[in-house]
Amino acid sequence: MNNVRKQKRANKSLPFFFKDEFRVSFIIIFISIILLISTFSFDIVPPILNRGIQPATFPKALLVLIISLTLIIYYLSINKPWDVKKKLPKNFFLTLFGFLIFIIVSKTLDFFLAISVLSIFISYNWGERRILYLILVSIIFPILVFIFFETILGLRFPPGIITNLYYY
Repeated sequence: MNNVRKQKRANKSLPFFFKDEFRVSFIIIFISIILLISTFSFDIVPPILNRGIQPATFPKALLVLIISLTLIIYYLSINKPWDVKKKLPKNFFLTLFGFLIFIIVSKTLDFFLAISVLSIFISYNWGERRILYLILVSIIFPILVFIFFETILGLRFPPGIITNLYYY
């Protein structure tokens, strides 16, 4: 009889706040909310000095996006629980290596070129094998990033091989 009771208790699921999915999501959202609250103390730049949007607007939008995406991931993890793996996949380490290459290329050659190389490397690393799509990603994604930062945010890319062609 005791074995049956122990077995029933063992199969009973933990409360939601003990699960890894909740704890990870809670920590991300908690830190994001603290940072979001701190952005309300940023100074407002006078319109004459402002290029693009206000300095506090971008961090607020980014933090709200992080909170929203975390809530979506948490909701999805309730429907389909995370797989517990003993070892991280090879793609994870290759992605970290890709970010290291990104830093080196962006500091030495060109930031725009580094975004292109990173987008090709990560797309290929995570399973995209069609050459046409890899080329499109390496061209379209950096152009969209460039347009977003240049026109909407009013920020200039650091000088480099490709960006010098645009700025000079």
